[in-house]
Amino acid sequence: MVSIAASVRRARTAVTGLALLAIVCVGGQAQARDVLVFAAASQRDALEVVMAAWTKGGGGTAKASYESSSTLARQIEQGAPADLFISANETWMDYVAARKLIDPATRVDLLGNTLVLVGPKGVAPVAIAKGFDLATLLGDGRLAMGDPDHVPAGIYGKAALTSLGVWTVVEPKVARAANVRAALALVARGETPLGVVYGSDAAADATVAVAGTFPADSHPPIVYPAAVLAASGEPEAAKKLMAFLKTPEASRIFASYGFTALD
Repeated sequence: MVSIAASVRRARTAVTGLALLAIVCVGGQAQARDVLVFAAASQRDALEVVMAAWTKGGGGTAKASYESSSTLARQIEQGAPADLFISANETWMDYVAARKLIDPATRVDLLGNTLVLVGPKGVAPVAIAKGFDLATLLGDGRLAMGDPDHVPAGIYGKAALTSLGVWTVVEPKVARAANVRAALALVARGETPLGVVYGSDAAADATVAVAGTFPADSHPPIVYPAAVLAASGEPEAAKKLMAFLKTPEASRIFASYGFTALD
């Protein structure tokens, strides 16, 4: 015959097991509601507002990790558990696509941007044209920009400065930053007199001002492609967020931060 004490112990064990199961289930449900977005650093301000609007509208919850597109692409390659990737250029999206790390059917060109020269608030306007004397404008200072070896904003910047015939002169003066927001911070803190960033970055920091905009034909078109990742743990939720990113509501938010929506 089983003793009362043994029955109590078994009942306690069963209750404990059910409690643990409930915790696991609740945790699983919470995890299922989250979509993890890997996004280029330049999108931080706008995307946070867009994701909040998606959540408010009943779309679920999302969080994002921001860095240079090159860094994020390599993290994805190494197995980082993201659901959605938004790159600041085609190159790094192509990089993950070539490794079959995205769902190709979901890939879209989401946003466009401009490339600008920024300085501290009150900076004098600069006429950016073929052969403009950027080296003299810098004086003894340096030019902040994303590392042109891998950061999209830096790649665009190098292309623009090369086409305008000034890259070889200013290259020794370049302060290479890990991402475009780091380049912006160098200007905002007064560590460099000028920097090359996206128009959306300049709009996000009141301590800097646009000195001039690079001609659109001086660099490749700035395109932000987006795609759901092949290894996404929440592919359906990620696709729903992707769909929201293309809505008029999201487009208005992106536009208010200096981006342009692409069809």
